[in-house]
Amino acid sequence: MELVKNIFFNTDRLTANSTVKISYTGKFFCDGSKEVFIRYGFGNSWENQTEAEMQKTELGFQIEIDLIDKDTFNFCIKNENDEWDNNDGKNYIFNIEHPETALVLVENLKPTRRLRRSYIWSKKLKLTIYKILITIPKLITGNYRKKLEN
Repeated sequence: MELVKNIFFNTDRLTANSTVKISYTGKFFCDGSKEVFIRYGFGNSWENQTEAEMQKTELGFQIEIDLIDKDTFNFCIKNENDEWDNNDGKNYIFNIEHPETALVLVENLKPTRRLRRSYIWSKKLKLTIYKILITIPKLITGNYRKKLEN
């Protein structure tokens, strides 16, 4: 999913406590930079700020990042010459969604309904009797061989 020109994520939504793969095909990829780094943080004050090198692939520079339980994911990108791509000074800022845990019912889960063993055995017994009733008359009359085609 492309959220901003030249920034792609491998998911439609950024969700807290998940991993996201970022692909960057911006000016550093087009200019042929050899090394590209991402500096990222979370929330309005860029908490847990980290800088990591992105791997160059045919699809752009890529990296996988673990998202934490904050409101926003912020990042900017630089190359080996300390040139920055920071979205024209605004940085790249994306909202992180928080899955609604109140909707998940954990208690009083009923086990899935399973067929009783007696029901399964009765089905097997009926099938066996049916096959015997079909096969015995064929054995008595000698009509149990497959017909040969001419």
